[in-house]
Amino acid sequence: MKKHYILLLLLITTVLFSCEESKETFDNKIFLKASSKVNETIMKGSVGEIEKIIQSSLANPEPMDVKVTYKIGSDKVSTYNKAYADDATILPSENYELTKTNVNISAGSILSEESSLIFKNLGDLDRETVFVLPLSIASASIDVLESANTLYYVFKGGALINVVADITENYLLVDWKNPGVVNNLSQVTMEALIRARDFDRQISTVMGIEGSFLIRLGDAGFPANQIQVATSRGNFPSGDSKKGLPTNEFVHIALTYDSAARKMVLYVNGKVQAESTKNLGSVNLGRGGVNGFNIGRSYSDDRYLAGDISEVRIWSVVRTEEEIANNPYSVDPKSNGLVTYWKFDDEESLTVKDHTGNNNNAIANKPLKWTKVELPEPQK
Repeated sequence: MKKHYILLLLLITTVLFSCEESKETFDNKIFLKASSKVNETIMKGSVGEIEKIIQSSLANPEPMDVKVTYKIGSDKVSTYNKAYADDATILPSENYELTKTNVNISAGSILSEESSLIFKNLGDLDRETVFVLPLSIASASIDVLESANTLYYVFKGGALINVVADITENYLLVDWKNPGVVNNLSQVTMEALIRARDFDRQISTVMGIEGSFLIRLGDAGFPANQIQVATSRGNFPSGDSKKGLPTNEFVHIALTYDSAARKMVLYVNGKVQAESTKNLGSVNLGRGGVNGFNIGRSYSDDRYLAGDISEVRIWSVVRTEEEIANNPYSVDPKSNGLVTYWKFDDEESLTVKDHTGNNNNAIANKPLKWTKVELPEPQK
């Protein structure tokens, strides 16, 4: 019998201890609502504004309003670095805005009103640096659950281009829903990022309209790997074997034309390769069909570009040498004067989206092949 009393006493003690422990563990505390403590953003290209919703939560409703105050925890950067074996630095104050520092959880509710973190001008950040912004509950009118008291917003530079289109023995026409944006242009800039596998044909086409305004490589009696601009008023530049493009390397090509100045300039990798005086009048590119504006084709199907293409753009302005040199891999789709922008990162079978919002999508003749890349290429 005595043995039974001892066992009963132990059982009661265990139950009481468990209840007390449970009370301590499950006390109603406030915490930051999130699926993960770390929210990571890979910065690619011209990053616009990013908004992150902030909310606090309770396990159970309270009979009175709960007041909550947030803070940016610069003192938590070292905590993050130690916990996640990183070497991040605090995100500069000009790159974020906390819309509400003080919020409430209404009586009878478990969720606070929303606040927001607005991240901005991220494209200006050093892509080689990892940035972190710790957000914490600074104070509340109820106990805070310390293990869920801080969120870390992490920003890392990533490849600007992850995939390109192989248009070997292929080409694209444009479904001109809004051709007016590329017609009657007194100024124009055309750009493309290409990687040629070979120049085994007399002419390899980049883009444009045959006999009117065309960027291609090669011609009869002309180096097959040199860029030539073919216009209704003659071609330029003169043949020069020293100006040939390499194979198996990404090269950025740009052409500018100003009808008032009668000036045409050809750029390779952001540097002037050739200049000419041309009196072409206004440029009209919004013509459809195989005799219109093509990417990777001119006159006949065998004038294709054997290789990869990306970042094909048309502007209604003359871009400066500096602007061209600084943006080979990406631009803001809302940039002033950008009228078509085919990034060639869709990985769709036939359609390449126009990212300007003008809805002039490019349509491939045959299913596109997509090549994985990392651009700019990592420094060795």
